Amino acid sequence: MRRIFKASLISIMAVLLTLTTFSVNPTVTSADSFDVQAESAILIDAETGKILYAKQPDIKLPPASMTKMMTEYLVLEAIDKGQISWDTTTQISDYAYSISANAEFSGIGLTQSKDYTVRQLYEGMAIISDNATTIALAELIAGSEGEFVKMMNAKAKEWGLTESSQFVNTTGLANSDLGDQYPEGTDPKGQDLLSAKAAAIIGYHIVNDYPEALEISSTMRSELDGRELQNLNWMLPWEDTNFKQFYMEGVDGLKTGWTDEAGYCFTGTAERDGRRLISVVMKTSSKEARFVETKKLLEYGFNTFTNKELYPEGYQVKDESVIPVAKGKEDQVEIATASYVKTAIKNGEEKAYEVTYHLDKDKLSEDGELIAPVKKGDKVGTMEVTYTGENDYGYVLDKGKSQTVDLVATSTVEKANWFMLTMGSIGDFFSNLFSGIADTVKGWF
Repeated sequence: MRRIFKASLISIMAVLLTLTTFSVNPTVTSADSFDVQAESAILIDAETGKILYAKQPDIKLPPASMTKMMTEYLVLEAIDKGQISWDTTTQISDYAYSISANAEFSGIGLTQSKDYTVRQLYEGMAIISDNATTIALAELIAGSEGEFVKMMNAKAKEWGLTESSQFVNTTGLANSDLGDQYPEGTDPKGQDLLSAKAAAIIGYHIVNDYPEALEISSTMRSELDGRELQNLNWMLPWEDTNFKQFYMEGVDGLKTGWTDEAGYCFTGTAERDGRRLISVVMKTSSKEARFVETKKLLEYGFNTFTNKELYPEGYQVKDESVIPVAKGKEDQVEIATASYVKTAIKNGEEKAYEVTYHLDKDKLSEDGELIAPVKKGDKVGTMEVTYTGENDYGYVLDKGKSQTVDLVATSTVEKANWFMLTMGSIGDFFSNLFSGIADTVKGWF
């Protein structure tokens, strides 16, 4: 998000000088050896959701245009559900038009009484962070921005972000900037708030649920109404000498943001060799710093962690994989994991994990035995995988600081018939009787 201000020639020269002399040093070796220059930051693995680095990730701050990531997700979801398509057209309302015509909001000057496709409006929103195109999409889907804001907060609640997010509009502007046009049902002085962790979760859902969004977020140039749209992400492969120093291999998104209150923010993502990472930096000091700190985070993640399969499907813990069975034709059954366990492992910490079995209590007898019948593939419990090393940031979703995988029976144990159960009971009776007699006899000597 940008606001246009008049600048003197001296100011312009100063900016150019900064761009051409800013130093980038992405080399990092451990989470303790560097400090990200941002008020809040986080780095996560996009496949497993493991948090690789965090700095005050739970404090809520104004996210500026990073708010638009939630708007983007809901637009993509509406397309996925068939409610709209990329070719659906809509026109610009008086409200959206007034925002578009306002130079303080960097409006690109949309035209009323003209049809715009969803694709055109989405590109305006995702590539140059335009506010009016964002509002137009919200109005198309929900009828009004106020109704769309309700959808944003509902989705946040669905993802467990109630305590770490607040949406009052679709753009990231402060409601006070909108005057009397702030979304109905919201605080006229309110503003959007996100934690870095919440922003990372939104990014996580975008790249995993709708990876096609990355095709647009990595588009360097497009056009709308004959005007060029130039991506605000300086980490893309620009030929411009001023931006080359910020380039990083694999970066293809995701969303920049800036206001006076928010400072300079960026949710970045990059993929290398099949691995994708997502980073968030909030309230950095400059346009340049948000990309420098993002590069530092992403390089750290790619250089220091590797995604590995810790335990394969069918894994069995020695001495714990054979479980006794009550009232079955066999008196025991083997159990194993139903799927593999994969996570982002820090270099040298492959052995810093331990596992614990947890059997489902409702499937056990009073003696702790599985109750027959047991079918092959039946879930009988879970295996918990816990990291035992240092700097454990846990997982970005609901996994806490451990992962769990289902435990299933590897074979079928049928329930014994009444005769076998009766004979077993008689055998147990005499066994207990003779054992008691033997103990008594021993006591005589």
